[in-house]
Amino acid sequence: MKQLDYQSLYEAAVTSVVSIYRDPGQRGAGSGFFYDDTHLLTNEHVVRDRERVDVRFHDGSWETGTVVGSDVYTDLAVIHVSDSPVEATPLQVAGETTHPQPGQPVAALGNPLGLDGSVTTGVVSGVDRSMPTSGGFAIPDIVQTDAPINPGNSGGPLIAAIDDTPATNEGYPVVGVNRAKSGDNIGFAISARVISEVAPELITTGRYRHSYLCVQTLDVTPRIAKANGLDAARGIIVVDVRQQTGGDLLKPSHQERRVDRVAVPVGGDVIVGIGGQSVRSHEELTRRLLTETEPGNPITLDIVRQGREVGIQTVPAERPVTAGDRKRAADSSTTIPIN
Repeated sequence: MKQLDYQSLYEAAVTSVVSIYRDPGQRGAGSGFFYDDTHLLTNEHVVRDRERVDVRFHDGSWETGTVVGSDVYTDLAVIHVSDSPVEATPLQVAGETTHPQPGQPVAALGNPLGLDGSVTTGVVSGVDRSMPTSGGFAIPDIVQTDAPINPGNSGGPLIAAIDDTPATNEGYPVVGVNRAKSGDNIGFAISARVISEVAPELITTGRYRHSYLCVQTLDVTPRIAKANGLDAARGIIVVDVRQQTGGDLLKPSHQERRVDRVAVPVGGDVIVGIGGQSVRSHEELTRRLLTETEPGNPITLDIVRQGREVGIQTVPAERPVTAGDRKRAADSSTTIPIN
């Protein structure tokens, strides 16, 4: 593995990182970075319930920014600033060919505990994680790192390098947006794949429309596979169905069976693929719904129903938006259907 020059990374990127203050006199609420020339990217929880926030640039100058879009389901938000220092250039978000890999060196920049312009380092500990939130849902496609991500780091960039000696910050792509929720040596960041899907919509419309299957699922374990007569532990079993919006309807499990003295669900559809690609876990299904589907557009699901693998077409609903997202979108003259 090539050694990452953290000093060069810091010098190339730190002028693009900002501190974000929700209220006057506050020590520091969070961090952010330039996504393009006039927009900052941060976490939704950093700017929650605020329409305007104070932004402090690396050179010490200030600007009041307007929150133009937010999405609670990915914890991303965008702030518009009309003026900024010349050296505060946009950071490149990693593309399809530069997704992080476990063991890859990374650096987290931001404002931990109000300490502006801080950097911590580590490696990518895992990818394709799912992070539960206090709102009762999980954010998909999370990057796990052992780089310390402390309160105040939220919204700052998690950065890697794509070559040995990049000359500009374009050589240090953002592989995630830091989110301060961790145990010892466990930090998380919203992935570049999610950023690239959600951020443009937040800038354009103020919100992101999430596909929603209206079902509750469990990963198929060996015991669930045995109880349902499956040839292997694969896919996810549907255990509850809420109001579905159209197309072929998924069927939930209707009873339980004890296997090795443990009650497991039986009889429900088992989702094993979406759009011809296999689905191995709830996290994988959630990521693909986010990045590959749109509410109201039919999708093909591969399922196992009563022992036979079949394909069905169903229509995802739109996950209901929160009040804050609804107001910002309404201010942008965006119609929001609530299912």
